[in-house]
Amino acid sequence: MHHVMQYLEQSAHRFPKQVAVIDEHGSCTFSELRKRSLDVAAVFLNKGITRQPIIVLMEKCREALYAFFGISYTLNYYTLLNPELPEQRLCQIQEILQARYVVTDLQHYELAKRLFTNGEILLIEKTPEASKEDTQHVLEKMERHVDIDPLYIHFTSGSTGVPKGVVVSHQSVIEFIDIFTQTFRLGPNDRIGNQAPFDFDVSVKDIYSCLKVGATLVIIPRRHFSNPTALMDYLCDQGITTLIWAVSALSLICIFHGLRYRIPKTITKVMFSGEVMPLKHLKQWQDALPEAMFVNLYGPTEVTCNCTYHIVDPLRDYEKGIPIGHPFMNEAVFLLADDGTQITTAYQTGEIVVRGRCLALGYYHQTEETAKHFIQNPLCSQYPERVYLTGDLGYYNEQGELVYAGRKDFQIKYLGHRIELEEIERQVLTIHEVTACCCLFEPQKKKLYGFYVGTLSPANLVRTLRTYLPAYMIPGQMIKLEKLPLSKNGKTDRQALKRRLTGESETV
Repeated sequence: MHHVMQYLEQSAHRFPKQVAVIDEHGSCTFSELRKRSLDVAAVFLNKGITRQPIIVLMEKCREALYAFFGISYTLNYYTLLNPELPEQRLCQIQEILQARYVVTDLQHYELAKRLFTNGEILLIEKTPEASKEDTQHVLEKMERHVDIDPLYIHFTSGSTGVPKGVVVSHQSVIEFIDIFTQTFRLGPNDRIGNQAPFDFDVSVKDIYSCLKVGATLVIIPRRHFSNPTALMDYLCDQGITTLIWAVSALSLICIFHGLRYRIPKTITKVMFSGEVMPLKHLKQWQDALPEAMFVNLYGPTEVTCNCTYHIVDPLRDYEKGIPIGHPFMNEAVFLLADDGTQITTAYQTGEIVVRGRCLALGYYHQTEETAKHFIQNPLCSQYPERVYLTGDLGYYNEQGELVYAGRKDFQIKYLGHRIELEEIERQVLTIHEVTACCCLFEPQKKKLYGFYVGTLSPANLVRTLRTYLPAYMIPGQMIKLEKLPLSKNGKTDRQALKRRLTGESETV
């Protein structure tokens, strides 16, 4: 297989009347999904647009998928811009892409006109029906495709303040999805409940797993994630079988006692990634769904979704942390020491490095950033071989499993000691009265801060921590919040917390 739309072609042939996608406004079958996507493709075909970045400016919905797939059919590549992002951020992304074409809907047409004064705007509602000749031409063109061509560009935060556009090829998605769906035995009877935004790579697993195996993609209304009872009702009523969610989304259900209200008993697979899963929250889910499979997934956007996984053993003690496990088939993951040598000894920490067909092509229009992170394999001098430096730290346990040990840039020197901020966070989360935690270090003030959500007062929390942590690892100031701010990807928004430090009157 060399083009990801061959998934749709095959599923539309095998399961034409199977419901492919459900959103809050309706649904479509695989046959309808294919037709609507080819309608969009015909527009680009007739305009002679090919091998171009195309922006999709709309919220996640069926129509966004029609745009994604229509763009892909014609050998173009897509970037979804979330209309809820600040306009300055959207402009930053467009400055990098220099896209000439935007697909949007009537709801966001005025925003598109403001942002893209020199681009051509295509309205999804006004897409004409493709002729048989156009459809045939699109399919013939698809056959001439090369699998290393880009499929999408997802933008991540850059350390310099400029977003980085990760370019991912058809080859990488096909390689990963084939193995992912086989590993976890996904099939046409599955109903995947989509939580992740479509500009976040967790959604790639939802979207293309469904295309590959003929499963149903259920796009959960975003508002339900701030209303646990509505969310649990939706999961139950829709008969969801599979969750591939950010840790924070699963944790929020626990924090707001959603599982006490109603248990979605049709769920057989729960996969989580993005942050360290608090054991207390994992235990709540396991107690609610004792027959379900729970999987810890790991991998940055640059390695196409995930590179390692660990299937949780319900009888195992994970007090030392849940491993990120072993690599997926046909992916290699290893640890490098600061001197560039490979680490194989247990409990020796090094940077996690990935190689294989899963690697992204690089960063769009950012040659220097690409060269910094996608480097020649230091363990191979005989021929060219790229690897990706994740910036994450890890170590092997006694079983030879990889364990995530935090970010290189979250490792600080404080009071003469080298400290992992995430180690403090994990310890704070073992305290029953605390439901969420994030630690920050302010280098200019040389002060360690702890933000948390829970019932303990800051003073009582510090007293409790003295039982577990040495004095130098206890934050000098604990700040109690009603909730931690989340980024659009569902991770703790550390930048928002840093901004709060400029106004400590907000502390409780």
